[in-house]
Amino acid sequence: MVQPKLKVLSQEEVIENLKRHAFPARKYAAMYSSWFGGITTDPNLMVIPIDDHGFHRGDAVFEAMKCTGGQIYTLDRHLDRMKISASKIGLEFPANMREIAIETTRASGLSDCLLRCYVSRGPGSFTPNPYESVGVQTYVVITPFAPPSAAKYEAGATAVSSKIGVKEGIFSTVKSCNYLPNVMMKKEAVDQGVDFTVSFDSSGFIAEGPTENFAILTREGVFKAPLYDRILKGITLVRAMELAVELPNLKSLIKEIRNESFTRDEVLQAQEVFFLGTTLGCMGVSSFDGIKIGSGKSGPVARALNEAIEKDILSGALSVHVAR
Repeated sequence: MVQPKLKVLSQEEVIENLKRHAFPARKYAAMYSSWFGGITTDPNLMVIPIDDHGFHRGDAVFEAMKCTGGQIYTLDRHLDRMKISASKIGLEFPANMREIAIETTRASGLSDCLLRCYVSRGPGSFTPNPYESVGVQTYVVITPFAPPSAAKYEAGATAVSSKIGVKEGIFSTVKSCNYLPNVMMKKEAVDQGVDFTVSFDSSGFIAEGPTENFAILTREGVFKAPLYDRILKGITLVRAMELAVELPNLKSLIKEIRNESFTRDEVLQAQEVFFLGTTLGCMGVSSFDGIKIGSGKSGPVARALNEAIEKDILSGALSVHVAR
């Protein structure tokens, strides 16, 4: 009789083997799972079913939110967008998602962290048939967060053109777990030794970064971001545009705000260029495709926008305080 080369493990042996792995998940602070019906703070138990359609088909939607000083920033706006994403692909959105997000953050014990919320088609089979799931599942994971250094914000990010095409149609506006194009864009950046790559649509217009929106300030003082019909409508980008209208110091720097298509040439001629996103806030771009932008470091508008976003978080105007 041929002896098997791989051991069939007991439940206890699986758990013991998991405990021996020293990987970043050791720092994961809390996870909620509707599958096991509550919150765990043990990283060894932060698992999902292998046949969950969100895992093997990307059939899920998600949002990432930042909590600073115990304030979850733009929580309701993120959840509204998540609900829209779920609706577009026929996923039932949990009515208690807000409560789950807050309670899981509280259980983490962290004041500065990232929340990642997922709504998945759920487990049940390995086919692409969404109706073979046993039901929608909800997962929330809380991890520590430290923003980029002040020196990085001052120096600005480096960016290059991506060779990865944009998502088309509904897939460009739904924040789903089908993120392979985004992953390949980030791989491009790492492989080329830059911070970000930026995608273009089929007409040659700028689209977005791997997980960030991309915008420019023209030499005429126009704050210009791409149209939302082919990119994800960023929560941070929208809020930055609102702050640019509301705050006197920004109104003096920004003459006009537009959602309008623009090209690589316009990027290279811009007064400033910046990325906007949940983890970044607003970070200026020092070079694009190896060509210096403006002064070659983060400009005054990028710095002012990031400062405005940071103050906005702590003001509580759009934040939800997580009471301990």
